[in-house]
Amino acid sequence: MERKEFLSLIGLGSASALAAVCMGSCSKSAVGEANVPTAPSNVNISLDLTQPANLALGTAGGYVYSGGIIVARTTAGNYIAVSQTCTHQGAAVRYEGTNQRFYCASHGATFSNSGAVTGGPASAALQQYNTSLSGNILRVYS
Repeated sequence: MERKEFLSLIGLGSASALAAVCMGSCSKSAVGEANVPTAPSNVNISLDLTQPANLALGTAGGYVYSGGIIVARTTAGNYIAVSQTCTHQGAAVRYEGTNQRFYCASHGATFSNSGAVTGGPASAALQQYNTSLSGNILRVYS
């Protein structure tokens, strides 16, 4: 094998390996929804609404984060809870009470009060959890 042929083969092999790495890093599994953390399961959280950390839930449109979950109070006065992790790339969503939606400021994804996708780039719904109020204790559970 001549030197020129050897160098040509090394160059082609290196270029092929580099192209494979670059193409793989652009796939959905590297950038998209496949790397999003899973939503909490077996949830059973009790929030005392008189505690300072939970006072935001006393106001319509207020919300708090607890154990990977965002708990919000709608303008109608109902309590709702979904996974706080956006299904697009894992950023924390916030609740916009005036718009009655969950919103991810990182890429603009929007979700209804039930967690359903209403605007991309997310394509999967937020995990929804049950809520029940007994006195001043709000229970969030799966």
